[in-house]
Amino acid sequence: MASFEPWLIAPISSIISIIIGGFLFDYINKKDAGTDRMKEIAGWIQEGSRSFLKTEYTYLGVFVAIMAIIFTLALGLKIGVTYVFGTLLSGLAGIIGMEIAVKANVRTANAAKNGGLVEAFPIAFRGGAVMGLMVVGLALFGISVIYWLTGDPEMVLGMSIGASTLTLFMKAGGGIFTKTADIAADLVGKVELGIPEDDPRNPAVIADNVGDNVGDCAGSGADLFDSYVAAVMAAMILGATTGIAYLETVPLVFAGLGIISSIIGIALVRVKKGSDPGKSLNLGTYVTCIVFGGLTYGATVLYGYDMKVWYSTITGLVAGIIIGMTSDYYTSIHRPPAKKTAEASQTGAAITILTGFSYGLISCFPAFLGIGIGSAIAFSIYGVYGVGMAAVGMLAIAGVIIAGDAYGPIGDNAKGIAEMSELGDDVVDITDEIDAAGNTTKAITKGFAIGAAGLTALALLASYQEIVKEILNQPVVFDLMDPLVMMGIFIGMSVPVIFSALIILAVSKNAHRMIEEIRRQFKEIPGLMEGTGKPDYDTCISIATKGALKELLPLIIFSILTTLIVGFVGGVRALAGYLSGAIFSGFFLAILMANAGGLWDNAKKYVEAGYFGGKGSDAHKAAVIGDTVGDPFKDTAGPSLNTLVTVISQIASLFAPLFIAYALIGL
Repeated sequence: MASFEPWLIAPISSIISIIIGGFLFDYINKKDAGTDRMKEIAGWIQEGSRSFLKTEYTYLGVFVAIMAIIFTLALGLKIGVTYVFGTLLSGLAGIIGMEIAVKANVRTANAAKNGGLVEAFPIAFRGGAVMGLMVVGLALFGISVIYWLTGDPEMVLGMSIGASTLTLFMKAGGGIFTKTADIAADLVGKVELGIPEDDPRNPAVIADNVGDNVGDCAGSGADLFDSYVAAVMAAMILGATTGIAYLETVPLVFAGLGIISSIIGIALVRVKKGSDPGKSLNLGTYVTCIVFGGLTYGATVLYGYDMKVWYSTITGLVAGIIIGMTSDYYTSIHRPPAKKTAEASQTGAAITILTGFSYGLISCFPAFLGIGIGSAIAFSIYGVYGVGMAAVGMLAIAGVIIAGDAYGPIGDNAKGIAEMSELGDDVVDITDEIDAAGNTTKAITKGFAIGAAGLTALALLASYQEIVKEILNQPVVFDLMDPLVMMGIFIGMSVPVIFSALIILAVSKNAHRMIEEIRRQFKEIPGLMEGTGKPDYDTCISIATKGALKELLPLIIFSILTTLIVGFVGGVRALAGYLSGAIFSGFFLAILMANAGGLWDNAKKYVEAGYFGGKGSDAHKAAVIGDTVGDPFKDTAGPSLNTLVTVISQIASLFAPLFIAYALIGL
């Protein structure tokens, strides 16, 4: 009997993950969707979500076709094919995430009406679990197929950049859509007219709920799909350069065990009557981490791996937990920063914004400390390969992380449907409790995802260095005092800054168009404010869709072209500096914006809970304005920076042979 290849754990666990995800999808689909009114509202959200995704995928199809031709001509057919394969799998993960979200939201609201929190919570969480298990299952299955067919981890690079370019569309485009609607609905509805957040009279309310699905569900799923593939691929490439055969496949083995750990953690998440949903969600994450540590230790001993591999992996896992806990402290509604920012709202919007921004800056220090110490320890344990395995350790439990992330917008939509369907204060309070737990969980998972992206970017930088070393067939050291390297650093530092500015401006311009449309409808539609007129939801959805895609394309072209220009002008040395600058400034901005945005959001919720004047007070209006500033921070620009850095790192590695051959100056 032939011996079992350890790396086959990866495709086996990925198939199990996809099967369980399908089972949970069926479980949710069979639940009752509620009253006719609830079904009608859910139908509007589903129709709007599908319409946006269809339009976006039409644009994306053209972009992918052009990029596939370029990659095929410049780098060969295998890269072109794997690039398309990566976009297809990432796109499928996004569709599944969006579909389950629009089914789980109304069923969560109906379960809250009939059975309270105990019945509603499992539907919301298992809806998120479908997305988590499908994303990691499809990602690891795709990597396994390419590795099985080619035996070359560098071929996975094509799939990885395919996933990354699609993620830029999904995350940035979905983020522009959702924050356009969210900001417009809040500023006109809450601040100008004093109506509730999910009031059906507001023409932007359906677009807002659609945005939760296309941005926070489909977009976040694609984001972590991208980071997951990039981390595993980078560690495999680094392993291949060591000359030790098994190090190339260890990332596959550990990723497979991470999926098994996530399935166990997801299965253990339960809420009893009177218990806190947030604690249950965090328990699932901590159990997953412990199980993952145990399984990977067992595999290390069983297969005779160097114990340094396991130490490096656990270092990354611990760093991820530290960053997640930091995000929890600086964003949670129960912690001093959110409460003090809410208190500051009594003095107006300016002080609210200054306070939240300051805490966001402070929150960067422990996150940077976690990544810095974590990467230094991992490097001291096993060199650049240790850094790669630390990134794998941080992302191997992505299944449970994505489940918690997707749970948030499902709960948010459930609350909106409960309010618009007039199910009563008790039901709204239950869905609000689910939503509040989701906000904190989303902040933790965003911190985890950004930390993982930062560590993955360092691993990608190391793999870039190894690829250049292999091409030149000589040791390569990028000297900080080399003028080409230094030039690259300054250009690279500016790219995430410009990208963030452009994406926030895109949200601002699009929100301006929608605000004018909402005001027009309240002015021109008879009886709209009184509740007798019917708002035109479709126009707001159309504004958000067209504006998002119109503003998106320049962002993507800018990031790709800048990387190619630096490479073809300054060569691989300038590009090494460029990647370093982009990684560090991108990580800083991503942490700052994610935490400041989450903080403003929960400060607003703290005021809405009845503190400092409660809903409708001047403090509430100031807090809402702070939240609208934070919206594009935490849900558009911040998370999109993860993908930006990944994309430019992968392009650098793919085009390295051409940069070496054709650079105008330098090597």
